Amino acid sequence: MARRVETLGVTPAQFHVIANWCDDETIRPLAQTNNSLRKAWHLAGKFVVGYSGNLGRAHDFETVLAAAERLRKEPRIVFLTIGGGRRFEDLVRSVKDRGLEGTFPFRPYQEENVLPLSLNVPDVHWLSLIPQLEGLIVPSKFYGIAAAGKPIIIIGDKNGEIARLVQQHHCGMVIAPGDAEALADALRLLSNAPEAVSEMGSRARTMLDAHFTRQKALARWSGLLDKLDQARSVRSADPAQREL
Repeated sequence: MARRVETLGVTPAQFHVIANWCDDETIRPLAQTNNSLRKAWHLAGKFVVGYSGNLGRAHDFETVLAAAERLRKEPRIVFLTIGGGRRFEDLVRSVKDRGLEGTFPFRPYQEENVLPLSLNVPDVHWLSLIPQLEGLIVPSKFYGIAAAGKPIIIIGDKNGEIARLVQQHHCGMVIAPGDAEALADALRLLSNAPEAVSEMGSRARTMLDAHFTRQKALARWSGLLDKLDQARSVRSADPAQREL
């Protein structure tokens, strides 16, 4: 996003980058055996591929649908979808049209106090971003997933911001949009590799703790505002600056 702004003629000194954040003090990794919501949603014994949040124009779900069709004969793998958004109902209709209702349980947005449980229900999460929108949008659900210590499957540009983080920290997988075969293969692999899933999830939380906690983001905001306030005070004290 910073690079896109710079191409418009804005100098690096004129902008500051502060990442999004989530309530990482409350949202923390939780063992599946301790998650009452997973049992209440009848997902015990399943390998749950989750999506949580807004499903809008910027997000590709066709790759996931096509992968689910390839996994139709593997009922242990299910695609839990929580949230809403402009394309949420499109996904519901597409699932019905393809006869995948048993594979896609749907849930509405959850109350804030339920998020520490709901984000921990999936074994892995997927998110997506249409490559043409890199630099304009960042899927902020990324931070909640990492806080819950879950692997992240990003469907998008392998050189995009979130994809680079996933690859750099080895906390998930990157799938090219439309490559349903690669996604299906990845899910088969992960569904039979609980230790690898656990390790990826741990690395996701470690990444968040090192770089993207709420306290770190707020400290950056505080430092920036202090810097701007000091600059304003200097201008106010300088008669030549006041005339400008």
